[in-house]
Amino acid sequence: MTKQILFIVCLIATLGVFSFTIFRLYQLFKLTKKFPIGNYGKRFGLMLEVAIGQTKIFRKPVIGFVHALVFWGFLVILIGSIEMIVDGLFGIEKSLAFLGMAYNIIFASGDVFALIILIAIILFLGRRAFLNIKRFSGIEMTHKSHLDAYIALTIILLLMVSLLGMNTFYVVSVNQAEIKGLYPVSTYLAGLIGNGEQYSCYYEFFWWMHILLIFFFANMLPYSKHFHVFLSVPNVFLSRLDPLGKLPNMDSITQEIKSMMNPETAFAAPTGEVAPPERFGVKDVEDVTWKNYFDSLSCTQCGRCTSVCPANITGKKLSPRKVMMDLRYRMNEKGPQLVKNGKDYTDNKSLLKDCISVEEIWACTTCNACAQECPININHPTLIVEMRRYLVMEESAAPGGLNSIFTNIENNGAPWQFSAQDRLLWTNELYIKG
Repeated sequence: MTKQILFIVCLIATLGVFSFTIFRLYQLFKLTKKFPIGNYGKRFGLMLEVAIGQTKIFRKPVIGFVHALVFWGFLVILIGSIEMIVDGLFGIEKSLAFLGMAYNIIFASGDVFALIILIAIILFLGRRAFLNIKRFSGIEMTHKSHLDAYIALTIILLLMVSLLGMNTFYVVSVNQAEIKGLYPVSTYLAGLIGNGEQYSCYYEFFWWMHILLIFFFANMLPYSKHFHVFLSVPNVFLSRLDPLGKLPNMDSITQEIKSMMNPETAFAAPTGEVAPPERFGVKDVEDVTWKNYFDSLSCTQCGRCTSVCPANITGKKLSPRKVMMDLRYRMNEKGPQLVKNGKDYTDNKSLLKDCISVEEIWACTTCNACAQECPININHPTLIVEMRRYLVMEESAAPGGLNSIFTNIENNGAPWQFSAQDRLLWTNELYIKG
């Protein structure tokens, strides 16, 4: 009974802190712009392929396969975590044992995956500590970012140790005929210890260690780069479904151009009129869509996007990973003040220029290599293009080459400096036999 009461107190505290975090994020999402979604069937298929199947992660076959094993292992172990919560709430043991053969398969798989994940995390920690992986570095990857990764990996390591410890001492402290579930790895470890009811206290220790680590980890994740543990699957479901090369148009501008191209309807009563935007493009966090912000929270900071960016490879300042990290940082900086003081609040800083330089966004070639490579389908170029739109349409601050093109289009109806009448004069110098 005491264990049940303590568990309920811990669970309520965990849910309370987590609910506060989600409410805070909800308030920040309310500051952003709309992003329509639809075609749920296609989205579900994409989620199964990319998120559950981990297909994009296999572009790096060795480390990709190890990462996929960790992900699939977590999916299996999650069932055991759910059972622990049910057990703790109702003061029982092995509440899902009624599943019979399925229970044996699930928990045997979870026991094996615990060992696999334990080995994988040791490899990941060693890789970070001793191998100079280029994509793990960069101006945006501060000491705090690296420390964040080490803390999260260490917690996962302890979760696997506690799970194997819990299973092992369950096996040694219960009569063989009363054991519910199969635990191949833990049974082997139990054989090294021997049987005896005196080991039940160790089982309780590891049980509490595992569940409290889960509670702590769940509340740490939203403040960590490992928030993708929660958000990667839904982020893939919410992927932009248009072809990568298609740039989104502004509805208000599209409607105005259609009216200009069709004078007969220019003055007709509009249907479904689109309100003019408060701002063209993106200057600060309140101008981004909720999906842009969701992308920034989901970003794993793995650096795959930056490692394939041709601008970054050739020494330019652009790092697609930094763009997402800067958006998250800026929202954390300004968002709470906007919530507290209203949308007119300003701290005389902005996402563009103060966090992301003009040089960075104009370095982008919009090749979409970053979006193609991202394992959770973040689309960086759409945000970069929106910041360019702000510079061009609000500040008339396009690079010199683009300004020349705009002037030629305005004067000559084409990007070239020649008028329509003079465009074919070059053919007069050609000699063509009859």
